[in-house]
Amino acid sequence: RFSLLLLNLEEYYFEQHTANHIINKDGKGERKFRGSLKICSKSIIFEPDDNIKPIIKIPLRDCINIKAPEDNEANNPFTRHTSGGISVLCGQVFLIKERNVIAPYKTVRGRTEYLFQLDVAGKVVDVVQTLHQLYRASCLDKMGDQAAMITAILQSRLARTSFDKNRFQSISETLHMECKAEMVTPLVTNPGHVCVTDANLYFQPLNGYPKPVVQITLQNVRRIYKRRHGLMPLGLEVFCTENDLCSDIYLKFYNYQDRDEVYFLIATYIENHIAEHTAESYMLQWQRGHISNYQYLLHLNNLADRSCNDLSQYPVFPWIIADYSSSVLDLTKPETFRDLSKPVGALNKERLDRLLTRYQEMTEPKFMYGSHYSSPGYVLFYLVRVAPEYMLCLQNGKFDHADRMFNSIAETWKNCLDGATDFKEVNCWKNYSNVSSYLCQVFSSVDLRVFGWGPDDFLQKSQEALESQYVSEHLHEWIDLIFGYKQKGSEAVAAHNVFHPLTYEGGVDLNSIMDPNEKVALLTQILEFGQTPKQLFTTPHPQRIIQRSKSLSRTSSHSISITESPVSPNEESFEDLTEESITLAWNNIAKLKLDMQYKIHKEAITGIAVTFSGSSVFTTSQDSTLKMFSKESKTIQRSVSFSNMALSSCLILPGDSTVISSSWDNHIYFYSVAFGRQQDILMGHDDAVSKICWRDGRLYSASWDSTVKVWHCVPGETLSNKKHHFELLAELEHDVSVNTIDLNAANTILASGTKDGTITVWDVTAATVLHQLPYCFGNNSMSKSAFFLFLLFAFFFYTDSRHLLSTGEDCCFKVIDVQTGMLISSVTTDEPQRCLKWDGNTILSGSQSGELLIWDLLGGKVTERIKGHTGAVMSMWMNEQCNSVITGGEDKQIMFWKLQY
Repeated sequence: RFSLLLLNLEEYYFEQHTANHIINKDGKGERKFRGSLKICSKSIIFEPDDNIKPIIKIPLRDCINIKAPEDNEANNPFTRHTSGGISVLCGQVFLIKERNVIAPYKTVRGRTEYLFQLDVAGKVVDVVQTLHQLYRASCLDKMGDQAAMITAILQSRLARTSFDKNRFQSISETLHMECKAEMVTPLVTNPGHVCVTDANLYFQPLNGYPKPVVQITLQNVRRIYKRRHGLMPLGLEVFCTENDLCSDIYLKFYNYQDRDEVYFLIATYIENHIAEHTAESYMLQWQRGHISNYQYLLHLNNLADRSCNDLSQYPVFPWIIADYSSSVLDLTKPETFRDLSKPVGALNKERLDRLLTRYQEMTEPKFMYGSHYSSPGYVLFYLVRVAPEYMLCLQNGKFDHADRMFNSIAETWKNCLDGATDFKEVNCWKNYSNVSSYLCQVFSSVDLRVFGWGPDDFLQKSQEALESQYVSEHLHEWIDLIFGYKQKGSEAVAAHNVFHPLTYEGGVDLNSIMDPNEKVALLTQILEFGQTPKQLFTTPHPQRIIQRSKSLSRTSSHSISITESPVSPNEESFEDLTEESITLAWNNIAKLKLDMQYKIHKEAITGIAVTFSGSSVFTTSQDSTLKMFSKESKTIQRSVSFSNMALSSCLILPGDSTVISSSWDNHIYFYSVAFGRQQDILMGHDDAVSKICWRDGRLYSASWDSTVKVWHCVPGETLSNKKHHFELLAELEHDVSVNTIDLNAANTILASGTKDGTITVWDVTAATVLHQLPYCFGNNSMSKSAFFLFLLFAFFFYTDSRHLLSTGEDCCFKVIDVQTGMLISSVTTDEPQRCLKWDGNTILSGSQSGELLIWDLLGGKVTERIKGHTGAVMSMWMNEQCNSVITGGEDKQIMFWKLQY
């Protein structure tokens, strides 16, 4: 019957002792009740074995005297039979779960002595000493002083203990790290020790509750997130499932260094077989209809630090239905739905006008709403029937007044519209597919009669409403308010979406507050008030791609061009990389904005490769190193040098397990990401390797030895000796050094560019030359720099991959028909363009001076110049959706660019 929810907020459960509760009423007979005595930081709790008897909770602040009776006390009931007694004289106790019924706590006031007899008499002195320490802490006047003393006691206990290595699943496990932490569950935390081995993550509670050790097998981990807990970057949440909202463990560390190290160890283990998803990647899946509105909101909540284990940051969903007066719910009428472009507080104009008047009269810091849309109280308002113990914990053993309970959907919505301080959204109800048995408890006593519904009907209709066409058309507007660009700043003010500054991430720096009492008071206020999600988007969120023929539409705060796309949500698979999405990106390519930049090399960057998830970026440089940069932590996680010669390019094999780098030392290096070491070397050329490509199990390598070689490569993972097996399939000979190569989509045609500016088009299957086109640079000027080309991946009328775009030191873009060898277009540039991407009309290029240029190829002009590197842009990577770009420069920097529609 005992749970941590019987503790006060911010209270710790330290230890338990098997004991008897002895009642000696008026000396007329002695009765003993067997049970467990639990020592907590703010209370003493006795849990009887007999479920009929109530749990006794004695607040330490209400204690008058705590002692072990002396042996010479003649009338002491303990000394007549055995030692081990503890006497607690108090002025107030709480009786909980009498007859094992969850109900408001019963308060018993008046001086009462409670006698407990420990089974192990030798522990009495230590227990009494601990209780005296905790009693002194509870008697301190200021909450900050109390918290500081209790924290000191806790840390002392943790320092005297360590993780029990006998709890390892295998004696062969290798320990990577051990540290102190707390396991977080709703409203409570449990201190203990974290241990990470090469196979498992362990947590051992200091008190052994609810079990001696919690074990997570690293092989089962699917997702891991850093969390903000109590406004501090100390949380870590681990999931062994792909889509569930509830995690397997949530840990809060005492410093961010420990948190980051545990994160690194787990992330390093899983990085090779688990794709890390970003908000942008989920956005595209949602836009294309490959995940539902519900699933998308789950993912956004997860990425924004919302967790089922933290009621102050519980997942938040929008109110959807606004019509509770009609006899039938009509999901085809816009009037049925709430206006998703406005926060709840702005839905009632009269109330909003009053709030804005007060806002204008306020001094800084100003806010429009005095309460938040999500807080522990609001969460438990909805869940009180399914989780009553949480409400009792939050409200000191009491339920709210019956009139304020969740009794009616319609009345709750009405109060959100009209109430002076009620602006709440709704909770997430776990997964719809598993929800019925869970939520029927929630709604079994809630008035749903407005539509003649039962709980199952309500759940079904709520799901239909959330996935309806109207909501699909407008959900992006609500996302702008909660997770996006209207969450903060001037856009939030314009959208009437301003809450108390303390609710926002970064609204207060707790480390700068030196007064412990002020810090505790501030933290308590923030946690009880609720917190705004982490901001995920800083530009308007694009609308879902939907069928427009039956559009349901209100007046919207803004429009996005994507709404005109004729693709229905489930028409194609996500793998198709639809023409509409890519066309939209290229139509807005001029809106490319610098997101972040880092100097990670000592010389010019020559190559960029990115993992499938986009979380890790590999770069090569003339400084001879291959580096792995984490977008999550914004740090270099690997740095490898294969020789003292420059590296010229890199690529990642499918599966993200191996990175291949070409080098000026004539070799090609295979690096195992999983094992963090060089895996193999291909010594296939007699001079520097300038460029490599990988297509369908074949490696194409260009070299200054005047050859391009085609290799059949069997990865080492499939062979017993773990080495790659290479078979030379073709050798394409040139007259001079080859600087670059590329292939068409079908891998049947290869184009090579040489030192003297010649373009050669090859039939790869027959290893024969189709066309050779001389480039007139004069004096072989290409000897001092590379030659760059880009082969079109066909879209629209370019369906046969027949056009090749090239650029060189002659400051020209040239488009060549590879079937006929005809030059069909030429555009002169002001300076050499060192790298480029192309969609058939628009060119994104990196210039010698460091700018990114947007070109209208048909118009023959620059349409946009974007300031970038301080030296030449040497390399460029673009994702398949064409909305994210990474460039590497002569200035030794990588720059991350995002498309902002």
